[in-house]
Amino acid sequence: PPDYRANAIPAGGPAPRRRAALFVTGVVGALLVVAAVVLLLGVGSGTDNGSGPVAPPASPSAVLPAGVKCTGAECGGKDPEAMGCGGGRATTAGSATVGTSYVEVRYSQVCGAAWARITQAVPGDAVRIDAAADGGAPARTESGKVVRDADGYTPMVPVSGPGKAKACATLTTGAKGCTTPRTPPAG
Repeated sequence: PPDYRANAIPAGGPAPRRRAALFVTGVVGALLVVAAVVLLLGVGSGTDNGSGPVAPPASPSAVLPAGVKCTGAECGGKDPEAMGCGGGRATTAGSATVGTSYVEVRYSQVCGAAWARITQAVPGDAVRIDAAADGGAPARTESGKVVRDADGYTPMVPVSGPGKAKACATLTTGAKGCTTPRTPPAG
């Protein structure tokens, strides 16, 4: 009969490369099992990076769409683009032509905030958003300037609706002007 001992593993155990491969395979397998348990059971979902319990949302309506990072008063003074309120989540609530520039109030319903935007402008042109006092919310103003290119915008002010703020521009040429709110379509 053939001697099977000739192909057997030496008495010292598997070769070093094979031992390393077996070890790595075991570690990867263990990590996959742990990841599966965490994903399936939600283990660890009650903490925020180990810093303590996560506060539950204030109400079901406080759940924001993906990418939106603030709503209402939380948005005051913050960048609308960085907070996920701009782009397709915003509409123009009022506009005006000032000199050769176009100034508008941008309003995001999901964020409950508005900001002023100026386009077709030059560096140094200024834009401001004014929100009147509304209910328990105090009046608020934010300002911005065109730094480079031809566009600029202000930080956000919290508002309860699209007609609750106006935008004003002051151009380097001395021209000044403000928006008028758009009237919603009848219906």
